[in-house]
Amino acid sequence: MPTSSQTGRRAGVIALIRRDQKWLVIRRAATVEAPGTCCFAGGGIEPGESESEAVCREVAEELGVQAEPVGRLWESTTSWGVELAWWLVSVPASSRINANPYEVAAVYWLTLAEILALPDLLSSNREFLDAWRQGAFALPGAE
Repeated sequence: MPTSSQTGRRAGVIALIRRDQKWLVIRRAATVEAPGTCCFAGGGIEPGESESEAVCREVAEELGVQAEPVGRLWESTTSWGVELAWWLVSVPASSRINANPYEVAAVYWLTLAEILALPDLLSSNREFLDAWRQGAFALPGAE
């Protein structure tokens, strides 16, 4: 996917991080766009960055851990025109999450069913999970 500087549109990456049968979900801090909502970690792609570089940087900035990109799973465009690339990433099991309070109010490890039940889940995240349930892509380790 081209970066926002190449297309003139906003582009972002989403990090899907799994431990056992649970996935990392954040509650967004009051200081960021869509405050108080729940979503997978992620953010904008900076000029000159590849998607894999951006997803690793965003995980480091938001969660204070080093991530290794595993693979791109899906792409979508939000209703507000942001092009998103959804990436499966690996974080060492020994890593301790140290959330950046300016971006993340809380961190949760949830099953996919628990994530879908969140009333304040960002619509783009719900669309991602709906596409997975409809077979648009495989989500490794999903029940």
